[in-house]
Amino acid sequence: MRILLLSHYFPPEVNAPATREHAHAAEWAAAGHEVTVVTCRPNCPTGVVFGGYRNRWRRDVETVDGVRVVRVWTYLAANAGFAKRIANYLSFMLTASLTSLRERRPDVVVATSPQFFNGWAGVIVSWLKWRPLVLEIRDIWPESIEAVGAMRKGPAYRALEWLERRMYRAATRIVTVGDGYRVNIESKITPRRPIEVVTNGVDAAAFTPRPADEELLAEFGLAGKFVCSYVGTIGMAHGLDVVVRAAKLLKDAGRDDVRFLLVGDGAERESLEALAAGQGVTDAVVLAGWQPKGRIAAVLASSDCCLVHLRPSELFGTVIPSKIFETMAMERPIVMGVPGQAAEIVAAAGAGVPMRPGSAEDLVSAIEALSAQPEEAAAMGRRGRAYVAEHFDRSALARRMLGVLESAANGAS
Repeated sequence: MRILLLSHYFPPEVNAPATREHAHAAEWAAAGHEVTVVTCRPNCPTGVVFGGYRNRWRRDVETVDGVRVVRVWTYLAANAGFAKRIANYLSFMLTASLTSLRERRPDVVVATSPQFFNGWAGVIVSWLKWRPLVLEIRDIWPESIEAVGAMRKGPAYRALEWLERRMYRAATRIVTVGDGYRVNIESKITPRRPIEVVTNGVDAAAFTPRPADEELLAEFGLAGKFVCSYVGTIGMAHGLDVVVRAAKLLKDAGRDDVRFLLVGDGAERESLEALAAGQGVTDAVVLAGWQPKGRIAAVLASSDCCLVHLRPSELFGTVIPSKIFETMAMERPIVMGVPGQAAEIVAAAGAGVPMRPGSAEDLVSAIEALSAQPEEAAAMGRRGRAYVAEHFDRSALARRMLGVLESAANGAS
């Protein structure tokens, strides 16, 4: 089968979409399928092209783990600023669509969100190539941008809602990463159609428990401290001001043994740094910035617990952050600040402590409980790894997704 996958993100970028699409594409290629990925030059989250790449009009072609990767020009923008990000998204929709027309006719087109306009690139290519489209939804637009205050309801919002529903109706098959997304989409399209759920997962062989990295701890001034880490985008949706407020509560209580390590970058990083400085907790809140993917396992191994958090919003109850699977695979207990199916997974595994999103008091209580009971924290970690190995193996999930692609391709005339 010839598969054409459109993805705004792809390695060496290290965010969740890049990781998922690479894992799936490599699995499909290893199974003997011809896989082509159309993507940007790597630049997320800073908007600066990674070393070894140039953002030029002429496309670049490389092979990554058996996958043919075609990189196209886009208007580059950091993960900040609504207008510039929309320009980034629209430019990729245009160049990805045009470039895909030069590719051999596939048996199936796959387009993944985020971002929203990448889904529309898939619609355009499927129309022009007369091929079935499998639309993978990892984010609900425009609701998610309204939920973080980046857009208000009005004419532009209603236009995006129309585009959203039209995109769903154009797909041959729809795949979501969680049941909440499935329910949301089913409420918007008539007649209803089957929507498959293929969750994120983890390569348990790549994320294996190991001793703490003493050099890393020393580098960030964490030696001898109880370390609560957050790994991922530092964006508007993540509500990480809760970390600063929790650090201030701990400082006021006279506790100097806790450190928050934030690994990642995004639109809110500078404001978070300013907030930490204003509260006098820059020693307790360590913003390590972007780190290469090969170092993430060491970060997790060097943490006593890991925070998974999104700001309070009904919509975010449908989200299943992919970081929970890597954290559990590394046998780290989770402080779970995301409700819904994600919290249910962590609870079913017995792998963490819940907190109300946005509650600094809850975050402090969770850290106090985990630091006071290291044996139970360790047991949470072991239970978490066993659970994800059984239920969220990334190779098995990639094969399930492949079944959806084969179904779509075989159903095409």
